[in-house]
Amino acid sequence: MQTFTLGDFEITRVTEWHGRFAPVSVLFPSIPDDAWQEHQQWLNPHFWDAASGDYQAHMQTWVLRGGGRTILVDTGMGNDKPRTDGLMGNRDGDFLQQLAAIGVQPEDVDTVVNTHLHTDHVGWNTRLENGTWVPTFPNAQYLIHKADFDYWNPANNITRKADFGDPADSRAAFDDSVLPVHQAGQALVWEGTDHTIAAGLSLRLAPGHTPGSTVLKLASGTDRAFFVGDLVHTPLQFLTPDHDTCLSEDQRQAAVSRRRMMEEAADTNALIIPAHLGGAGAAEVVREGRDFTIKQWAPLAAPTAKQ
Repeated sequence: MQTFTLGDFEITRVTEWHGRFAPVSVLFPSIPDDAWQEHQQWLNPHFWDAASGDYQAHMQTWVLRGGGRTILVDTGMGNDKPRTDGLMGNRDGDFLQQLAAIGVQPEDVDTVVNTHLHTDHVGWNTRLENGTWVPTFPNAQYLIHKADFDYWNPANNITRKADFGDPADSRAAFDDSVLPVHQAGQALVWEGTDHTIAAGLSLRLAPGHTPGSTVLKLASGTDRAFFVGDLVHTPLQFLTPDHDTCLSEDQRQAAVSRRRMMEEAADTNALIIPAHLGGAGAAEVVREGRDFTIKQWAPLAAPTAKQ
């Protein structure tokens, strides 16, 4: 099962790819080796491959349907994108076919939330038609925080932290996956700390991973959920939010944002739904001293292999 219900909304996970990504010692330099071993029984194999020591990454999009709306949270890697990264470059995947299989056509989507503008979160913003990058979802408003729009815009010549991969891919991603939706008049580049989409749906700025990283907050009936993008990569960050990934632009600020989000989630019984988490994909947490523990997982099965 890849669909569950929160209040009046149906939530579906669409997985573009998953598999071993990189050693956890590289991705999470502050997490000690023995922490992975201590929690091996439930981290392996969906979140961490114990045999190789690699992080198990999931490139996935969350589809929200309810209240007359169809919303996508992040759009993955995309097809045909010129990237130096072997995983993300020149793909020919079945993402749109997966959307069609759950009854979603590109024209049905009214809102796309880009939690941030890393390459693997904006790919399906556009698709290639007759040699031109055009918005994949012609009726959608694409929500992007201005801090990220300005930070990743190559025209601003901002010196950024060296991330995991070729900086040329970040420049290309802006040019082929962000700029075309802006030029088409479909991008809402919002500012400030909060933005209301509709009743029960809002965005909250949570900087650190990138300057404009945001969390989509859902409140429907008695249910709450936070779609946190890359604020969380591994369930070990549920337990101890101070640990961050080498992929963040500002690791200290990311840890501050993550702790604030975890505290609010614990206090409101909100389901935390990260972008790349495998297995059940999401979890609720409760406070345990200064840190947290997992209360329960989302009712999702692990996706089948898509190496």
